[in-house]
Amino acid sequence: MQYAGGMNRDQAWGILCEFTKSEGLRKHALAVEACVVAYARKFGEDEATWSATALLHDFDWEIHPELPDHPIKGEPILAERGVSEEIRRAVLSHASHSGVPRVSPLEKTLFACDELAGFITAVALVKPNRSLAEVEAKSVRKKMKDKAFARSVNRQDILDGAQELGIDLDQHIDFCVRAMQSRAAELGLAG
Repeated sequence: MQYAGGMNRDQAWGILCEFTKSEGLRKHALAVEACVVAYARKFGEDEATWSATALLHDFDWEIHPELPDHPIKGEPILAERGVSEEIRRAVLSHASHSGVPRVSPLEKTLFACDELAGFITAVALVKPNRSLAEVEAKSVRKKMKDKAFARSVNRQDILDGAQELGIDLDQHIDFCVRAMQSRAAELGLAG
């Protein structure tokens, strides 16, 4: 399966792994990918392009950990690697400070899934078996109210993401939980 820009999934994964050494960040990319690809399937969009976008969205976080450098300084690296403008634009738009508005379904979906996938992971990690099988939308909503829990996750981005997608928040959370559950072993969250 070819990606826009002639890139396959292995190449996108290779770029991610070249710049991202942290297993946690790699698993975050996989969690976001699970959600984004599930939406691509639901919306009848190109799963390959959406997958590559999700895998690459934070590829530069370790080399540009400060805002506004991430993802703005990472975008030229992707361009040098032949990553399509569609993917690069979506990567830029997932960071509100980039000034790139989210217009396409891909851009809106990436933004809507990024913080939520991280939050769902955090909820799974505090469950007795550290498993996604134990996570439900209502438990995610309850934890969102606890400002001390996973405080680095931007709750407003989660709310805004669902709104930009035009999907009820509880439905969005449930959809992403189920998407991540289908890849729980790969995410290290199978219990």
